[in-house]
Amino acid sequence: MWFDLQDDVGDSFELEAKGGVVVARSDDSALMALADSQRLHGVTAQKVDSGELHSLEPYLHPDLHSGVFYPQDAQCQPMLAAAHILRTVIARGGAVISHAQVKKILSHDGVLHSISTTQGDFRAPIVINAAGTWAGEIAALAGSHLPIAPRKGFILVTEPTQHYIFHKVYDSDYVANVASSDADLQTSTVVEGTRSGTILIGASRERIGFDGSMNYDIVRTLAAQATSLFPVLRDVNLLRVYRGFRPYAPDHLPVVGEDAEIKGLWHSAGHEGAGIGLAPGSAELITQLITGKTTFMDPAAFAPARFARVSI
Repeated sequence: MWFDLQDDVGDSFELEAKGGVVVARSDDSALMALADSQRLHGVTAQKVDSGELHSLEPYLHPDLHSGVFYPQDAQCQPMLAAAHILRTVIARGGAVISHAQVKKILSHDGVLHSISTTQGDFRAPIVINAAGTWAGEIAALAGSHLPIAPRKGFILVTEPTQHYIFHKVYDSDYVANVASSDADLQTSTVVEGTRSGTILIGASRERIGFDGSMNYDIVRTLAAQATSLFPVLRDVNLLRVYRGFRPYAPDHLPVVGEDAEIKGLWHSAGHEGAGIGLAPGSAELITQLITGKTTFMDPAAFAPARFARVSI
């Protein structure tokens, strides 16, 4: 869907099907079982031995001997993508109102009718809440409830360097950490290069609210984990570190659909770290739901109503 979107927008945003490699550090049984399951659902997952692994990533630590290659794994530059999409919306007659804080979402007898912002009030029989980590706050402004919580994470960015990383490379622990409901700090390695020559290193996860403070211990841990996968990175300088908040849903599934209490209020949130990857699919699904068209997949698992009596 990302490639279809790029064709529609007509601009490049560094979209590339570069492929992903998940590396097993020791026992690979869980990773291989996951790959078997994924193939049953149509994902191309190729088990690779030591020779194939180091052919894909020649700078990997020589002691790593098995993994899974995902040729469909892709990468884009999300800020460029957002800019091109907004430009297309405007060109097709849409309006973009920036820096407008939502003050209240107004409804009558459970039916939404308008939205009040710092840049004016707007009649709005339909509002889509795609506010990421703050989606719960937006739902509350409408008098509803959505249990989306911030899951903090750090990303390290290196200086531009030689072409050391050829795919998106994950530690097999990354998959387990993403699926974990533990609020405590977790770190696992994901390393990928960018078109500008920088290398991105992650990822940490912890639920500590909207605490945006720096934590150098986490930075050191992520750097150590990355260099244990790619020893060559020990000689590469860090350029910067950034952190942000992923929108965490208690069951690790996105929230896509109409609000359980307010008719006309729709949500597309709770994607956690997969928001960019799932954005075009979520947009297609919620568009089909709003317009009453047949959906390309069953949306029931993502319905906001599943959280009617859930708290976090």
